[in-house]
Amino acid sequence: MTEKTPGFEEHQPQPPPQQPDATPGATPEETEPQAAAAQDKDAAQTAEADSTAGLTAQLDQARSALNERTADLQRLQAEYQNYRRRVERDRIAVREIAVVNLLSELLPVLDDIGRARDHNELVGGFKSVAESLETVVAKMGLQQYGKEGEPFDPTIHEALMHSYAPDVTETTCVAILQPGYRIGERTIRPARVAVAEPQPGAQTVKPAEESGTAQAAEQGEDKENGGPEEG
Repeated sequence: MTEKTPGFEEHQPQPPPQQPDATPGATPEETEPQAAAAQDKDAAQTAEADSTAGLTAQLDQARSALNERTADLQRLQAEYQNYRRRVERDRIAVREIAVVNLLSELLPVLDDIGRARDHNELVGGFKSVAESLETVVAKMGLQQYGKEGEPFDPTIHEALMHSYAPDVTETTCVAILQPGYRIGERTIRPARVAVAEPQPGAQTVKPAEESGTAQAAEQGEDKENGGPEEG
């Protein structure tokens, strides 16, 4: 047996530390490529994660930009629709004003035609021209109104003459001095009329009361005449 020197311990060589993921029993030359491959793999995973995060951020930015552009497009479309409606409304208003101005200038001619018709002077070629003119203005929407016997309405009638009459129960147009004209609900010229009102202090008798009064009068006449003859 080998004797050990007192105070000295036998020194045993320690094995070198193994690299991560190294194959047991592999030499250092074999371990280094494996470590490099592991590092490359980790770097690739990190790069992939960074790339994914970058793409996600770009996608969020693209979505935000798309939402903003969509809102701008919707706002522009709404403004355009409002503009179209406003232009159409203004166009209709301008056309109506032009038509009203034109027909207003023709009203004296239509009055002359009406007077000629009332005096039976609308004959021959003048009659054909007059009827053609009346047809054209009617197609443009001109309407004549105003009749004798209709109730007086200050919004569409202009009273030029006033009188009292016992046979009316309210203010009534008793004569049409000049007919009125309108387009739709718009009055171009009010009808100029003569009106009559009920007699001051006159009381309107209801039909039932009139019937009762008439029956009473007939009964009184029968009594005066001795009543009806008996058969």
